[in-house]
This record gives sequence, C-alpha cells and structure tokens, in this order.
Amino acid sequence: MTFFDTFTPQEVARISAAGTAVKVPEGWSPIWEKTGADKAYILLSGQVSVRRGGEEIAQIGPGEIMGEAAIVNRSLRTASLVALTPLELIHFTAEAVRTLCEEMPKFDEALKAAAASRTN
Repeated sequence: MTFFDTFTPQEVARISAAGTAVKVPEGWSPIWEKTGADKAYILLSGQVSVRRGGEEIAQIGPGEIMGEAAIVNRSLRTASLVALTPLELIHFTAEAVRTLCEEMPKFDEALKAAAASRTN
C-alpha cells in the first residue's frame, strides 16, 4: 500500500495540485541527511535509495511520500535520498504540507502515520 492509496482520486488531485511536478536525474539527491525540513516529495515514478551515514537502509518506489518525517517531527533530516533511476516527483514546500494538514485532516493523519512508520 502506498501513501496515495489512502485517498480518493479527488483527494489525490487536490494533494497533487498543492505541489509542483519536478523531474530529477539518476544520481541526484533531493534530500540530504542533517539538513532542515524545508520540503517533502511524493514519488510518481522511479526508485529512491534511502541512506543514513552513506549506507542504504531502504528503497522507496512510486506512490510513496519522502521527507515528511522531519516536517512532522520538526527535526533535521535523518537520512539522505538518492535517485537510483530518473524520478518524477511532486515537490511540496514545508508550508504547503502544513496547509494540506490543516485543510485535510485525512492528509494529516496519513502523513503522521507515514512519519511514524519511518521513525519507529
């Protein structure tokens, strides 16, 4: 089950509209460990390596949210993300994430659940 599976098509459209579509080349790192929580992404296509201290701890595929834990927990990033393939993403500013949380309680719940699953 992916992050988007929780939502109706209308809710997915609303969430998507709050962000900006971006493409990232293979090898690029959209999020770096020990940096501020200024953005999050939803992965539309491609594969991402999650690395802590340079070691891969997980891989993330399409439909998953990335970077949410630091926003939810108001903390520095706990891992870096590296594109294993070219990526298509929806980029969200931290403010856009907070606005979605305020306007869509279901988004807020799903975001907190995703963050909790990664920090436990």
